[in-house]
Amino acid sequence: MIQGSAFLASVQEEFYRCFIEENRYMYLVEGLGNTLLITLVAVIIGVVLGSLTALVRISYAANRKKWWLKILNAICGLYLTVIRGTPMVVQLLIMYFVIITATFIPPLVVAMIAFGLNSGAYVAEVVRSGIQSVDRGQMEAGRSLGLSGRTTMIRIILPQAFKNVAPAIFNEFIVLLKETSVAGYVGIQDLTKGGDIIRSITYVAYMPFFMVAAVYLVLVVGLTTILKRLERRLARSDKR
Repeated sequence: MIQGSAFLASVQEEFYRCFIEENRYMYLVEGLGNTLLITLVAVIIGVVLGSLTALVRISYAANRKKWWLKILNAICGLYLTVIRGTPMVVQLLIMYFVIITATFIPPLVVAMIAFGLNSGAYVAEVVRSGIQSVDRGQMEAGRSLGLSGRTTMIRIILPQAFKNVAPAIFNEFIVLLKETSVAGYVGIQDLTKGGDIIRSITYVAYMPFFMVAAVYLVLVVGLTTILKRLERRLARSDKR
């Protein structure tokens, strides 16, 4: 009983040192804000870039005679190969120390761009599969109504495709949230870096890192619950 009380008192003391004393919990709060901001902006960049990449590859597959489509498709293919074939942390380091090293762009913006480029490579394949899952008769129906191929794609095909891939894109948001834990490599105070700062000040490792893991776990579980509800709602709308 005495040992248990001593252990509890020790845990309380270390909790106070790590989070309460000198408001050190703010390192986690600020880090969480940066983590969510990077993730949100990177997903937006990824969806836009991935959608454009998917459209280029699909357009080239439908019409291989246009030389400019051939060049764009080659660029997109190289982009997908490089991004999907190299680790995220290496891409972040190259973006920060090699590509944007001579500019005055803040590290937070560099991280948004790097994670956005990484996300776009995976979103591209998701969107491409979503477009291909739409029945070909939809394009023919749009053209029979007098719509151009571009208008049919924007107004008829893409809305159905995004509805089909919405859960996969939302899951990409969840994956990207966890991947941002490497942002500290370029001096960004994300959630993980916030825990490491507390460790360096207090010399207590398990308390801040367990707290960081708990915050990530709560976020992922919450987002996963939202994803499941989204999937159920989309499934019900398909049955109507």
